[in-house]
Amino acid sequence: PLYLSANRSNLYASTVRFMRRLLGAVGLGWVLWRLFGPEVEPEFEGVQERPLSIPGRTVLVGEREFFIREAGSESAPPLVLMHGWGFDGEMTYYKMIPALAEHFRVVVPDHRNHGKSDRIRGPVDVADLALETIGVLDALGCERFDVFGYSLGGMAAQVLAYRHPERVRRLVLAGTAAYPVDRLRIPTRVVFWISRAVARLSKKEVVILTYRYLLRSGIVDAKHARWFWAAMLNRDPTLYYESGKAAWRFDSRAWVGQIDVPTMVIIPTNDQIVATRTQYELADLIDPERVVEIPGAGHESVMSRSEEYVAAIESFLRDD
Repeated sequence: PLYLSANRSNLYASTVRFMRRLLGAVGLGWVLWRLFGPEVEPEFEGVQERPLSIPGRTVLVGEREFFIREAGSESAPPLVLMHGWGFDGEMTYYKMIPALAEHFRVVVPDHRNHGKSDRIRGPVDVADLALETIGVLDALGCERFDVFGYSLGGMAAQVLAYRHPERVRRLVLAGTAAYPVDRLRIPTRVVFWISRAVARLSKKEVVILTYRYLLRSGIVDAKHARWFWAAMLNRDPTLYYESGKAAWRFDSRAWVGQIDVPTMVIIPTNDQIVATRTQYELADLIDPERVVEIPGAGHESVMSRSEEYVAAIESFLRDD
């Protein structure tokens, strides 16, 4: 037995040494490839096109420049679409904008550090996104408007409606929460740090996973693949994770119930990013006029099941 135990210990130690050397060699090879290797792009099949032909423009908020797209009649009721973390306004809402533009003046700003808006160095809080959105709307001359906020944009929309209820006619919150990271907070922060470190050397690894999932599941059409790939790579690694940390810190539980604006909450019931339990908690706290469930829908459902979002938004905003 002692002989067998010693052999097992030696085998275990040898295996550990081998795995360390293997991982070290793979890691070094990856670093060298990313530093000195060629840029490799996916193979895009068929004719490629941009999904929206809506040019945008920029407005100044103080010294900062923010990019917006607008669709629909200027005389229609303004509807502001506030996007989430990682995807800019066009990427998030390109399937919803044409339908909503039939009844609304749709305003889609890119938050700081997303899309074509300014990259602003340093930490950011969700309240900054709300304040900057108000600045964008002031620059456009929109005094009163409806708001749809999704994910991180839904957190910013909570702040906007709480601090400026006189500006918001109706509020729709979807795929969002009052306290989105309610469990495993320290491990989540560690994942952010590690992911940021990897992304500083190469953004492509995380982008590839998301890109392949969305294309293979049919959420993004193959003819839009080149546009989507380029848009996903348009990220500053450090500032991208600063926005993620803003969501990690966000907690509106103490005041979200005081929002004095007619509100609807849309809940994708199989959300893998913002836990569904936290979305129901938001609904309990805010006591909205309506709660709409999207059964079996995940966090990407704002794209994969956009028709259901459009129907719910139009029903609520046009209900006099």
